[in-house]
Amino acid sequence: MRLTYTESERAFRAEAADWLQSALSGEFSDLRGLTNRVSAPKRRLEWEQHLGQARWSVVGWPAKFGGRDATLSERLIFAEEYAAAGGPPRLNHLGVELLGPTILTYGTDAQKSVFLPAISAGEAIWCQGYSEPSAGSDLSAIRTSAQLHGDQWSINGQKVWTSLAQFSDWAFILARTTPKSVGRHGLSFLLVPLDQPGVSIRPIRQITGDAEFNELFLDDARTAADNVLGKVGGGWEVAMSLLGIERGVSTLGQQMTFRNELDAVMAAARRNGTAKDPLIRQRLAQSEIGLRLMRFGALRMLGGASDNQTNAAITYKIQWASWRRSLGELAMDVLGQEAEIAPALPAGEYEMPMLTELFLSSRADTIYGGTNQIQRNLIAERGLGLPREPRGDLKG
Repeated sequence: MRLTYTESERAFRAEAADWLQSALSGEFSDLRGLTNRVSAPKRRLEWEQHLGQARWSVVGWPAKFGGRDATLSERLIFAEEYAAAGGPPRLNHLGVELLGPTILTYGTDAQKSVFLPAISAGEAIWCQGYSEPSAGSDLSAIRTSAQLHGDQWSINGQKVWTSLAQFSDWAFILARTTPKSVGRHGLSFLLVPLDQPGVSIRPIRQITGDAEFNELFLDDARTAADNVLGKVGGGWEVAMSLLGIERGVSTLGQQMTFRNELDAVMAAARRNGTAKDPLIRQRLAQSEIGLRLMRFGALRMLGGASDNQTNAAITYKIQWASWRRSLGELAMDVLGQEAEIAPALPAGEYEMPMLTELFLSSRADTIYGGTNQIQRNLIAERGLGLPREPRGDLKG
């Protein structure tokens, strides 16, 4: 793990910081500091396209697909500078951070040439079709099916908790393509256009008042026979690879967002005097220590050998999720009754203050992307080699 930067890396940081500061102080100043993932979708789409035009959207990708061939250190630097500059949540996070790298690994040359430039340019927004009502943490229990009819797949089923589906053009979907297959066998990773009669999207209103998540219904939805990433029946490998990428470089940018949230909690504590409370001060100090430990842990994970990366990745999710949930609770204790008041908007709507939204949204952190209990199972079984937990009659 190297904690210093070369002269060229410092120059890269300066270039990225200057561009971000200029863009977010000028044409896109209205997006600076935005934290709500469903707000201003049209403007955030324009921001995606602006990033693409300046080749800042996918810096780690090959230049021929819209990237900058950035090194791992440079990718980390850009993620940090983006968060430090107050860049808005990426509308195409799933396409840029998850699907794109997976296509680079598993895609054919034709798939790379079709899908990657559209992602990097902000012309195609993607969502993820994994979870189902009966297959949340147990992803291998999915029931969505796909059958090949001529030159098209026909897909039937339901996905749930589909983030930002209402703004997306495409979905990458895990479906069962081998009839009567069980568990992780017989699954395929399909790339499916959403603008078609066989697709309907129903937003799910959350505790924050927003609808970031959606139900996705597939009723004889179609996609081309060639739109399979990896091998037919080999979707589990592709899906697991994608989830591994989720624990990758973007974690450092995520931590910069956490840094901004912790700073806001500290500022509120100083403003209203709760920082003088010794218990509050102790919890603030614990939050600061936890965040710094996460940073060094993530750097070790990204820079280590493959075995160390795997073990670190399965512990990182439970670490940051539990930390942020505790930070949300601390924010409420700092704010007191102030946290219960939200400015009213027209038509009876309301807008949550940043720290109140932090508390409410962090309730889900220990559930999505692998519940804490599932993560503990992974740590025990994969990391420590303990016996597998009984899983009923399912095989695979």
